[in-house]
This record gives sequence, C-alpha cells and structure tokens, in this order.
Amino acid sequence: MLDTDVLVAALRSSRGASRQLLRCALDRRFELLLSVPLLLEYEAVLTRPQHLAACGLSAAEVERVVDDLAAVARPVRLAFRWRPRLSDPNDDMVLETAVNGNAHAIVTFNRRDFEGVSRDFGCAVILPGTALQQMRSSNP
Repeated sequence: MLDTDVLVAALRSSRGASRQLLRCALDRRFELLLSVPLLLEYEAVLTRPQHLAACGLSAAEVERVVDDLAAVARPVRLAFRWRPRLSDPNDDMVLETAVNGNAHAIVTFNRRDFEGVSRDFGCAVILPGTALQQMRSSNP
C-alpha cells in the first residue's frame, strides 16, 4: 500500500520510483489497498495549493487521478482500529488500512514514523525504490 507522501512525490516529479509505482498501481501490476479515510486524505493532501503548483495540475486533474486509483484499488473495510499507535494520526490511518487489508508492505518515505510496524504486524515498511525493485524481481 502507498503512503500519501509517495503519491505526492509521484505527482510532483515525473522521474523516480514513486511515479513508476503510481503507474504500476493504475496498471494493476500490484494490488493497491484503499480505505475511505485514506482515499479522502489522498485527495485532501494532493489538492493542496503548494502541491498543485509544484505538479502543474489543476485540482480537477488530481481528483481524476485519485478517482482512477479508487477504481483499481481493493477497498479495505476498517474492522479494527489501531489508534493511537503512531505519532502521526494520519500514519495511524495508513497502518489501519494496511493491517485490515493484510498488506505485505507499506511504501513510504517516512520509515521512521512506522517504527515497530514490521515487528508488531508483520508488514514491511519500505521505500518506493525498494518496492519497485522488489516488483521487478518478482515479475521479470
């Protein structure tokens, strides 16, 4: 599953692993997990004026990207809450989606914020570049 910071990076730069992961998600090359709260956060963060200015897209264009992600993602119902668990409440939302959706990994730039998740929940916390490398090695 993708943390919001990965989508921010994907929209702000056409280069890099984050953009490639976004394309892979849209092409259904891996199963993207989304809960309603996480989807709402994606939209709220990605349509902030500073992100729109940096990526050169309108709010409507970003909302279409978010809608496209919702269309290809596996919806996750949050049957169990794990709050408060992490220092940032928005990270708790990511963790809840990952755990309730049985995610193999949380892809994020903020690995430190998810300290203990791998140990306590058996869900890897990895950087976008690592996720892309793992995808490529498992699907040559």
